[in-house]
Amino acid sequence: MGCSSSKAVRNSNESLAKASKVTAATSTSNGGAAGTHDDDFIEAVVCQESEIGENQMKQVELGEGKVLLVRQNGKLSAIGNKCSHYGAMLVTGALGEGRVRCPWHGACFNVETGDIEDFPGMDSLPCYRVTVGEAGEVKVRAKRTELATNKRTRVMAKRAAQDARTYVVIGGGPSGATCAETLRQEGFTGRIVMINKEPCLPYDRVKVSKTMDLNLEKVLLRTQQFYDENDIEVMLGTAVTKLDGATHELTLDNGYKIRYDKAYIATGSNPRRPPIEGASLGNVCVLRTAADAKQVNEQLAPEKRVVILGTSFIGLEAAAYCVNKVAKVTVIGRGAVPLKESFGDAIGQRVMELFEEKGVQFVMNSGIRRCIGAEGTVQQVELTDGTLFDADICIFGIGSTLYTEFLQGSGISLNRNGSINTDQYLESNLEGVYVGGDIANAPVHSNDGQQATIGHYPLAQYHGRVAALNMIGKATPLKAVPFFWTVLFGKSFRYCGYGQPDEVIIDGDLAALKFVAFYIGKGGRVIGMSSCQRDPVVAQFAEYSSQGKVLHKEDLTPNPLGWVPA
Repeated sequence: MGCSSSKAVRNSNESLAKASKVTAATSTSNGGAAGTHDDDFIEAVVCQESEIGENQMKQVELGEGKVLLVRQNGKLSAIGNKCSHYGAMLVTGALGEGRVRCPWHGACFNVETGDIEDFPGMDSLPCYRVTVGEAGEVKVRAKRTELATNKRTRVMAKRAAQDARTYVVIGGGPSGATCAETLRQEGFTGRIVMINKEPCLPYDRVKVSKTMDLNLEKVLLRTQQFYDENDIEVMLGTAVTKLDGATHELTLDNGYKIRYDKAYIATGSNPRRPPIEGASLGNVCVLRTAADAKQVNEQLAPEKRVVILGTSFIGLEAAAYCVNKVAKVTVIGRGAVPLKESFGDAIGQRVMELFEEKGVQFVMNSGIRRCIGAEGTVQQVELTDGTLFDADICIFGIGSTLYTEFLQGSGISLNRNGSINTDQYLESNLEGVYVGGDIANAPVHSNDGQQATIGHYPLAQYHGRVAALNMIGKATPLKAVPFFWTVLFGKSFRYCGYGQPDEVIIDGDLAALKFVAFYIGKGGRVIGMSSCQRDPVVAQFAEYSSQGKVLHKEDLTPNPLGWVPA
């Protein structure tokens, strides 16, 4: 249900007097009268209407909780005050047209309904009733339970026996999980089957390289009970080995076959192992799954020496996690500085200095020629120049290959890198087969609709939602605005945008890691933005881009942030 704002009609001065005395702390009640509440609800005056202007947000207290008030187009709405992902205060985020964007990771919520519209996260926000009295007092009524949890799971449709349709979701990552859930949220009553090659339910994969001692049960996106209650069949530890586009039939590695009416493919990627000698030795690891993280974490000890190949986010996050748990961490990179492709030379250099300050050693402009072992376990690595490093654990963080080999001969056109072209509705060249996540070469709204293959966690979830809407006939074009983040030694880095820049302009104090960087592409267009300790500027740029607006280099002078809404 949407939130509402209305003028409450009062018939006497006595009513106004009573209303003026209402506070969230003292209200008692019978469920609906001003300043009263029953066992399930609380209702109270939270502020004056004059205290919140047009296109403004205001966080207010209601009983023992807090609520976010938003005024847009002359209408007041009230929703949960914290992002349902990691709990960021939304009042510090970016207010767009009809939605608010989290300052940390870019999740978006409809300001009238609280529904989640962009990701990460799974839950929507509660939506509360708002009324405004004749004296301008703003009153909010909320369920106590929703006020406490600040989360809301949308109502799901149930499977109907008479609905013979079968929709199959191939891939049990965040994209597949979001697709399956959205199908039920949007009223699909047929059979839903989600097939996951991992032997576990969908989980928060971004924690794999950041927190290797993760408790899998605590990072599940949904429980088995949730899937059971909502008639979503989940097949774990099972892979699709063949898709026949002509017969609409899937073959699984257990010999089982499923006929589908529509399918969503979001199988993600496989971590890349370099074709070098010793790459399969014991304790030579990759980081993609919870099982991979567990394997690495179990080997860490104060006397161990860790060598990491790759200066990607995964490689650096792994180095940051390991450095205080082992004797030595050495990172091998092929370029001059880490993260150059994402952040540019200057920021990459500063990140390397941060890591060196924390005890991480770098060997740049290099690579690993071979891994040397004894009794099946790695003991050393040899670099391309012949240098030897002792290594009890070697981690490869050098990218991934797309998991689409099983689609050969399916009728789906595969690009050379294994990606699949989609239209703006995420449909492939096969009618009724949709594609999302890492494997999708899909239009990017903030890049003039040009297609790109982007492996971002929140974008994969967004793909899952959009695909589900289109699968059930609710035509919804992509409006993808890539947003990603990392946390390195307590410093949060954000990035929004896509493309290779010709120039990087940095505003702020790079040495203090308090900056915003603007990535300038062809024609002076700002194609991306990154920041550290400058929230919510990247979220504001993401919302700016999502509205189809374009920022140019000349817009950054004299004030680099002059484009930010006041």
